[in-house]
Amino acid sequence: MKRMTKSLVLLLAVAGLTTGRVPAAESTPTNAAPAAKLGDLFGSTLVAKGKGIAITRSQLDDDVIRAKSQLAASGRPVPPEQTVQIERQILEQMINVQLLQAKASDADKAEAKVTAEKRFADAKAKMGSDEALNRQLKLMGATREEVLAKWTEALTAETTAKRVLKVNITDADARKYYDANPARFEKPEMVRASHILLITRDTATQTDLSEDKKAAKHKQMEDLLKRARDGEDFAKLAKEYSEDPGSKDKGGEYKFARGQMVPEFEAAAFSLKTNQVSDIVNSSYGYHIIKLSEKIPAQKVEFAEAAADLKEGLAQQAMQKELPDYIQKLRKEAGVEILDEKLRPTETSAMPGLPGDQPPAQPVKKPATK
Repeated sequence: MKRMTKSLVLLLAVAGLTTGRVPAAESTPTNAAPAAKLGDLFGSTLVAKGKGIAITRSQLDDDVIRAKSQLAASGRPVPPEQTVQIERQILEQMINVQLLQAKASDADKAEAKVTAEKRFADAKAKMGSDEALNRQLKLMGATREEVLAKWTEALTAETTAKRVLKVNITDADARKYYDANPARFEKPEMVRASHILLITRDTATQTDLSEDKKAAKHKQMEDLLKRARDGEDFAKLAKEYSEDPGSKDKGGEYKFARGQMVPEFEAAAFSLKTNQVSDIVNSSYGYHIIKLSEKIPAQKVEFAEAAADLKEGLAQQAMQKELPDYIQKLRKEAGVEILDEKLRPTETSAMPGLPGDQPPAQPVKKPATK
């Protein structure tokens, strides 16, 4: 199924938490107070202001740094020449969220808080452990409390917009779309497979390891392959030895369709029989051994399973039609000014509406982050 839902609320700087893609990093406590920033100690220049609107340079910088870190971790680093464009886009998002928050009712805020907490719990469950969650938070430079606060702010904006714009999608609306678009609800053939990865690149410099180090890793993988084929618990081996932080806490397991993994990994996984362990597979990430747990045939998603996401997607679609004009009205009423000339929107950078995309139902995965 192609998920049509595009949430307008989750800021790019924190949306990565739900993807389950976690770069290698040491686990650190996230309940400590963040280190003081220079902007906090000495004050920070306003980059945007208006009635009820005040955004400082340090606030913008924080969100930009998180966004760029998350993009880099997903293999899409921001070239230096695009930094100003990213800053403009995120500033627009921050302004729009503040404008809508000012219109929020107590009920809007309460609903958003409950939804944010549920999504955070879902994100934690997908990651498999507190350790994996902590690694992702470290990448983002955020605490749990900061992420929840961001999501609650953004979801408050979305909930408020739905109420003000009177967006109401019924079950009948969702059913009509479902019946008219059958191809959108086809699930391709998938596999559920686990792997152990030994990385052959330096994760800090992104350069290949020396041939001697690669040979040592290959020898270690040969030993692990023998142990796996001799009947040792594959999930236990993955948790102990795999260097893929995105899956090791889940026993190395992924569920995926064709086109979601690097080619060598995908080809090997789809060629295996149930419970078969592959030979050593060499990819751009390093050496893998893969165990197939299940082949899942192509199937159509039933309406009951699709309904919630479908209603949300249709609501976003309906809201997108009216939201730009409403946002412009709020900006005019608030007298919003962008004080830094280089951050003023251009034709290519203006982004009407609210920020961010919700991660897809089946995020594009790689066996390990680069």
